[in-house]
Amino acid sequence: MTDLKKLAAQKAATLVKDKTVVGLGAGSTIAHLVDFLNASLQSGLDLQFVTSSFSTLQLLHTKKLPVLQTEFLSQIDIYFDGCDQMDRQLNALKSGGGIHTQEKLLAAMAKEFVLIGDETKLVESFDLKYPVVLEILPQSAAFVSRKIEEIFQVAKMVMRMNDKKDGPVITENGNYLVDAYFESWPEIQSINPIFKNVPGIVETSLFYSMATKAIVAGNEGVVVLES
Repeated sequence: MTDLKKLAAQKAATLVKDKTVVGLGAGSTIAHLVDFLNASLQSGLDLQFVTSSFSTLQLLHTKKLPVLQTEFLSQIDIYFDGCDQMDRQLNALKSGGGIHTQEKLLAAMAKEFVLIGDETKLVESFDLKYPVVLEILPQSAAFVSRKIEEIFQVAKMVMRMNDKKDGPVITENGNYLVDAYFESWPEIQSINPIFKNVPGIVETSLFYSMATKAIVAGNEGVVVLES
């Protein structure tokens, strides 16, 4: 059986040119991409890496690849990341890892932001089983939940709890995560401005109008979509 994630990663690697700072997100497709880019380095390309993910950082260090720190960069050349789902306008939902604030920072810093994944990720509209994840200040938890449920009557707010210890999940930034589930989607372009206007919300997991390309692998081959 064809590994579609590996196919997408192989195509993504062809977008990386010499003397490039490459940003990387998280996940199994990104891990495949690291393998392909490592081969490019061995063949003579001059590449440097920056990542929003601890697991990807560990992988880069294991392979002894050159890693830069985000805080010393104002711009990067290209950023690759996966997602839970993307629509045909290349808007994306990323609700799994809880590192969307760092991911969105690198996506915004990049001259080119490329989503990669298999064809199951490409949808006409987002599935309601996926939440918009909010990173919030801990002291704002009760206020944010009440405020969002007032604004969106069809929203259900669920604090993300830690299954390894008692208490909520704590992000790398020291904040909480709240999953906002909708019974029906509001206008997609309105979601981020409304959420970001509520004091206490740091960032959302909806990547609206950010990606420049998407690489989607299916049984019929790999397609490159552009925004």
